[in-house]
Amino acid sequence: MKKITCIAIDDEPMALLVIEQFCRRKGGIELTTYSEPRIGLEEIRRCKPDLVFLDIQMNSLSGLEIADTLPQECCFIFTTAHAQYALEGFNLDAVDFLHKPFAYERFEKAVEKALRRINSRLPLLPEYLVVKQEYANVSIPLSDILYIEALGNYVKIVRISGGHVLTRSNLKAIADLLPDEAFLRIHRSYVIAVGRVEQFTKNQVKLTGKDVALPIGDCYAAQVIAVLSGSV
Repeated sequence: MKKITCIAIDDEPMALLVIEQFCRRKGGIELTTYSEPRIGLEEIRRCKPDLVFLDIQMNSLSGLEIADTLPQECCFIFTTAHAQYALEGFNLDAVDFLHKPFAYERFEKAVEKALRRINSRLPLLPEYLVVKQEYANVSIPLSDILYIEALGNYVKIVRISGGHVLTRSNLKAIADLLPDEAFLRIHRSYVIAVGRVEQFTKNQVKLTGKDVALPIGDCYAAQVIAVLSGSV
């Protein structure tokens, strides 16, 4: 699963440490922290993270001021010891308001709310791959793709339901049409459906359904092991 990118801004180091620990416990969050609000705001504008944690009362710039300048699509959660700011925070369309000191369970609930908002804004993933075979266009459900193999000037798309489709193309062009969350290139000649991996080693991947074992290329090995270790 793809990690969400996150920035936390707080001028109290201990508060940032708590957020770091909770993000690590939650998992799936790539966090960067800033104790200087203006630098943090510059990074938000540059990186456009999925989620922002904002303290409110800070020395050089308040979290309310930062929130008021954020891009409309940016999700943010206020973290503050001052409950009187809650109404103003929600008027700025904050996802949630965490009153310090907050427990992990309350933090997790706020993050889940943010994830629902983030996911609702994502474009819908395609359900089909459309390729040309000879003179006809063939529509293949993504859920029916087991793996894809490069064969010279052609690409073979092996179907779970049986058979395969042969199209004149190259593997990169076909892979670019597929969602990264569901498909993974493991070799210069192979792309696999991640959800069909039954077993894997540093050298090969075994796919379910047809007792297929495919090699892992040396230059792909580190990424393949990292992705499959988190998804299988």
